[in-house]
Amino acid sequence: MKILQNTTTWIVATLILLMAATRYNHFGSSLALPDASYAVFFLGGLYLGRVRGGWSILALFLLEAALVDYYAINYQGVSGWCVTEAYAFLMAAYAGLWSIGRWYAPRFDMTGKGLFGLFATAVAAGSLAFVIANVSFYLLAGYFGSMSVAEYIARVAGYYGSYVAVAVIYIGCAVIVHMGYTILASKSARNTKAV
Repeated sequence: MKILQNTTTWIVATLILLMAATRYNHFGSSLALPDASYAVFFLGGLYLGRVRGGWSILALFLLEAALVDYYAINYQGVSGWCVTEAYAFLMAAYAGLWSIGRWYAPRFDMTGKGLFGLFATAVAAGSLAFVIANVSFYLLAGYFGSMSVAEYIARVAGYYGSYVAVAVIYIGCAVIVHMGYTILASKSARNTKAV
């Protein structure tokens, strides 16, 4: 059980650091990785959603996202254009990512079927989060009174692929780390039995 607790601590710390390091830049640049927030919440649900205190960890991640945004806007000169009445719906989008990751957790394994299911689930979760964030922004931001729904959809559709693809890439990297950890843990267990 202590190994599981240590693993949980490492996962929490890694996801906190990943979001803190990437949340400033939605799309990435030559100097910064793209925002990993979608992946952080999905992976949080996948790996931490069913541990004791999992919902508290979700609350911690939500608080971190808000604090990083506050810091970026007030001290780093990042535009606050997206912070409107719709901002509260990011909690719903992120909670959706977490909940879908949590739902998939007992189905997840390192088989081809499990990995394909993870990919499909991650795409669906990222899509849902994108829709929640953008529909609420359209309806509540106060910027789009004269813009039709069709025009708004046409404008944001270009961002959809990058949001979901970035999340899936980060999730794929986490799976690679998970595979490496599993292999090392298996070798360590075999070596311990041999002694």
